Amino acid sequence: MRSPRRRTRELALQALYPGLLSGTLSSEAVSQAAELKGYEEADGAFLGAMLKGITDSVDDLRSMIEPHAGRKWQDISPVEKAVLLIGAWELSSATEVPYRVAINEALELAKRFGGTEGHRFVNGILDRVAAAVRPEEVAAAPARAPRTRPVPEVEA
Repeated sequence: MRSPRRRTRELALQALYPGLLSGTLSSEAVSQAAELKGYEEADGAFLGAMLKGITDSVDDLRSMIEPHAGRKWQDISPVEKAVLLIGAWELSSATEVPYRVAINEALELAKRFGGTEGHRFVNGILDRVAAAVRPEEVAAAPARAPRTRPVPEVEA
């Protein structure tokens, strides 16, 4: 079973997707989210704040994302756009959520709903957005241990 916050993020993606697909993202996403299957499992207040925050500040969020994307906004898939907007909003506006949690949740969305390597694209962008909008938190975080792959043994 998913946590209420994870379900909230999934519903946010589903509510944002049609507007991003058509190019007309609007505040109607907030009312549409309440009609989605699984709404009762979500954190309704957080979902409403997230969708309102994203639709009200989509241009500001895009300006946080685009410099790190390496491609034009119109060349990013609608799913990845939604995930990036959710992650950027959470990093910039939901400061009670630790930045690593916000990024990890966005990665889980990208893995579940996005393209094969979309989560890598999302991770790179949101890491940079986090450093820009939460520099003190990022600087204070302990370094992550590098991921290592086991080295195959070779017979001599």
